[in-house]
Amino acid sequence: MSKPIMPNKIGVIVDSFRVGVREGLVKAKNVGADGVQIYAVHGEMDPANLSASARKELKDYIESLGLEISALVGDLGGHGFQDPAENAAKIEKSKRIMELGLELGTNIVTTHIGIVPEDRNSRVYETMHNACLELSTFAKSMNAFFAIETGPEPSAHLKSFLDGLGSNGVSVNFDPANMVMVTGDDPVQGVYNLKDYIVHTHAKDGIKLAEFIDPRDVYGDFGYEAPALDHDKIADMAESGEKFREVPLGEGSVDWPAYLQALKDIGYTGYLTIEREVKANPEADIKLAVDFLKTFRA
Repeated sequence: MSKPIMPNKIGVIVDSFRVGVREGLVKAKNVGADGVQIYAVHGEMDPANLSASARKELKDYIESLGLEISALVGDLGGHGFQDPAENAAKIEKSKRIMELGLELGTNIVTTHIGIVPEDRNSRVYETMHNACLELSTFAKSMNAFFAIETGPEPSAHLKSFLDGLGSNGVSVNFDPANMVMVTGDDPVQGVYNLKDYIVHTHAKDGIKLAEFIDPRDVYGDFGYEAPALDHDKIADMAESGEKFREVPLGEGSVDWPAYLQALKDIGYTGYLTIEREVKANPEADIKLAVDFLKTFRA
């Protein structure tokens, strides 16, 4: 197919540089990004550690670099929202992250919620539904979005779960690489399936090496013997694992012309935010990714 002309701005996850927020912001500017996404779950970016004056100063600093925030990452790890004993605290922290986002200029927070069970009648499904219903209502009241990252389950099943919430306060952060690396789901069809919910995307690429991958071994699952979601573990699997590999943009199984055309078809004009989870040479790969995406501009 001919190369689509993309209208989207290009973002970078600051934390992918692995150098801290301030230096990462400068590196994002230097590689030619339009905006940034920042983890806001611990350390200096934890909402509890940012005073009102510190929030204003950070917002002003980001703007002084000619950048904007595409989204915050509010992924609290563990079993997402599958464990009822943890949900009250996680829901409250997620609300604080959404409030922080609005103060910094974005109404999008991305997250992993855990694998949505196939059995709608299971206790875990009900627990996740109730948590997301509360977060969706809160997000909607602020004109914000709490966006689930794709990958742990097929897009059609995720759509079914979201349809059950009754609004798009909980929506989608579309990551095509997670789909091709783990479930083998088709990102192009996934865009059409989730068209009513996509508010942010990650630009990432990868390849699936094993014929079958149990998503629970990657993302964890409440009550399953594998460890809970751990981003360092996933990074190790993506860099040197036997089941899948994250690769530089354009070198994996994501059909970028078809994928970007699908995003254009559904009217998505938001960010393509580059995520590089492997630890070796991320800055060079991020610069290549920015340059790759710019080849789709007029």
